[in-house]
Amino acid sequence: MLDDPRTVRVSGDETAAMHRRTEDRNAEKHPERFRDGPVQEAYCWSGLTSGNGTRALWLLLLPFMVVNLAHWMRPPTEGRRRTVRLYGTLVRLLALSLTVLLTASVCEVALDLTAWQCAGSAACAGRRSWLGFLAADQGGWWSQPGRRLALAALVPTLLVWLLWYLSNRTWSAYEAQRPPRGEREGPPAGAGRPPLGRPGFWYGRRLVARLRAAHTAAGFLTVAAAVGGSAARHDRLARPGTGWAALGWLVEALLFAGAVFTTWVVCRRGRSEQRLDNGLDRAVVTWLPAAALALLALTTGYAAWSRPGWRSSGTLPGDATFGIIAVAQGGLVLALGLVALRLYRSAPHARTALYGLGGPAVAMLACALGGVMAGGVAQRVADWLDGAATPGMGGGPIAGPPVILSWQASVIPVLLILLLAPAAFLTARTARRSRALAPVVESDYPGEEPDRVRTRRIASARARAALTDTAPVLVGLVSAATLLLGAGAVAGALLSGTVPGKAFTGRPAFVSGAAQAAQALGSWLIGFGFILFVTWGRRAYKDASARRTIGILWDVGTFWPRAAHPFAPPCYAERAVPDLAWRMSSWTGRTGGRLVISGHSQGSVLAAAAVWQLPEGTRRRVALLTYGSPLERLYGRWFPAYFGPGPLGALHRELHCWRNLWRRTDPIGGPVQLPAEAHKPEVDHRALRDPVVYGRTHDHPLPEPILGHSDYQADPVFAKERAVLLDRLPPALPLPAPRTAASPGDPVPAEVAVSTTGATPAGRPDPPDRPAGTARPPHRPAGGAPAAGAAPAGDPGDPAPAPDQGSAGRSSG
Repeated sequence: MLDDPRTVRVSGDETAAMHRRTEDRNAEKHPERFRDGPVQEAYCWSGLTSGNGTRALWLLLLPFMVVNLAHWMRPPTEGRRRTVRLYGTLVRLLALSLTVLLTASVCEVALDLTAWQCAGSAACAGRRSWLGFLAADQGGWWSQPGRRLALAALVPTLLVWLLWYLSNRTWSAYEAQRPPRGEREGPPAGAGRPPLGRPGFWYGRRLVARLRAAHTAAGFLTVAAAVGGSAARHDRLARPGTGWAALGWLVEALLFAGAVFTTWVVCRRGRSEQRLDNGLDRAVVTWLPAAALALLALTTGYAAWSRPGWRSSGTLPGDATFGIIAVAQGGLVLALGLVALRLYRSAPHARTALYGLGGPAVAMLACALGGVMAGGVAQRVADWLDGAATPGMGGGPIAGPPVILSWQASVIPVLLILLLAPAAFLTARTARRSRALAPVVESDYPGEEPDRVRTRRIASARARAALTDTAPVLVGLVSAATLLLGAGAVAGALLSGTVPGKAFTGRPAFVSGAAQAAQALGSWLIGFGFILFVTWGRRAYKDASARRTIGILWDVGTFWPRAAHPFAPPCYAERAVPDLAWRMSSWTGRTGGRLVISGHSQGSVLAAAAVWQLPEGTRRRVALLTYGSPLERLYGRWFPAYFGPGPLGALHRELHCWRNLWRRTDPIGGPVQLPAEAHKPEVDHRALRDPVVYGRTHDHPLPEPILGHSDYQADPVFAKERAVLLDRLPPALPLPAPRTAASPGDPVPAEVAVSTTGATPAGRPDPPDRPAGTARPPHRPAGGAPAAGAAPAGDPGDPAPAPDQGSAGRSSG
């Protein structure tokens, strides 16, 4: 990023830090060396998204991350506070259902398939020596069903505890960072500020703690229900009217009361952003998980009590849980869609994705991902335990997983077939657009002799880059198809009571064969999907390049605070945004100087978020340079309440100057579409040429590459626009007293730059950043400080730095 192998960390730690060139380390003490240009400083945050190998295992938390995104996708609105609260409540309930689904899937594997079915079958347990002490035909102490269930409950209990531990630990490591509060200007006012400029936006300690307690309790209660429900059902049937039956009713009543209270905790409170909320609901945070764990212990003790006549057969009672969860999730998604439409109609905008239904669509995808992961685990384990037989079709030692999981797996091939049509349409449309763009490309390079091959490559790159704008349509189609097919799967399971392969027995041969093929192929696909997650995570644990690729996924997914699901991967912006805001505030306050913050791709989003958090006086002394920025193209469309035309327009008015660079070949970045205002030019520069030169010239004897999303600093326009921003900043403020070893009248140069993130073009890593040129000499008023410049930025897809490149290298985050 600094275009120098000799770098030094000037602030921060190994996870995220500010770097300078070694020779610039003490620039403030030797201002006479920097009279002809600013000092560059780079912020590297790669450790927050693609640091050590264990981060790759966060892929298993993907459904939690996706449903958390749905919370931030609500349409903008004026007023309607109750409707906004209802939107947040529905998303939090969907998130809670995913925690229950995950815990229930582990209970299905450990309690139902293993402890109840396989250990209860002599044929299944006999082939697996590690189940011998649990086998029902052995007659040992653990052979009773209740005791087998109590022992197997340790597996999902440990999983829930691990999720709680990771959520608590990552909060302390990543998100417990206070936003800056100016000593002289006071904290920025929350009332009337854009959402990302509010004091409490990047500090959600109270909500995350409440949600963590509630989801932990929900996980423990789910395990308790799986263990105690079967024992209570047996006591009511085998010993009606006895104290055991009454105890079973009491246990179930306590579980129901715990579920109701946990749901109330999730619904009761949302985020508090208008002020920095440092409080904690200590009673809920402390006692709710503890009470749920105590109830789980009571339930396992109740189930483990001796019942000599109890035998396990079929599936574990309570297998309807997955159907209930599916119906509840579908109803919540539909309700969320109605609320989102109501919000959108109050302030419609043509650029909003899916007419405000982006949040419900993404929430539906989160539920589908959760179902694939839950069903994949159950299907693969059942297939392994069942030997050569097909789970659910009979002929094997176990009954198999719940019927609803087989129906959900069977609709996956149907969904893939339905997606072939839009995929073919987009392919054909891209080819037609590429041909239509050929004369446009040639007109952009007047005086050049046309080259059909060169023109076709440039036009094809532009046409492929435009596919990004069709993402809302694709997401909408997949979500709608998933909702309809999921409803059909639930209906089929309820009406038939058996797996699809059996449900269509006796129908025409084609129908029966198609149902059996869909069940077999779907079971294989759903298991393959889960195995793909695991193997991808394992590869990323060992392979740094794969870990950086996964880091790109986290760039968008974990930018937002955990407002809906506390077990989602941690929000790196709750560390990075305060880092940048503190650095900008402290430097401008200490030196009275001026500063340009530059950011590429996801770095531009971090830069904008950090500028929003600055006090007004500091914000007026900061210029913003963005390039390859998804601020409007991605964030403005999918997160309109936070990056829509209103908030971005307010940022333009509050900043002294802002410039945005973009290319038509860039599949991620684009214009921010903010027009010129009084005394302020248009934010967007006209589209940069890509490639810079069409053919071969004396200065460019080899064909210039099509850069797309990368290497904006190679374009001469970058250095020119940066110099213009430096000249437009107001004069530096005089210092009240010397703050450094230099005299008060000496200039104090400095510069901050945001490291970038974004997608790397397929087939090659980004080329190393080339020098962007030196900004023109800063304007030096009497007794003041010169302007600061902006540095180039990196990309997470870049190769790892060589050992002699220093700690900054080309890494980012």
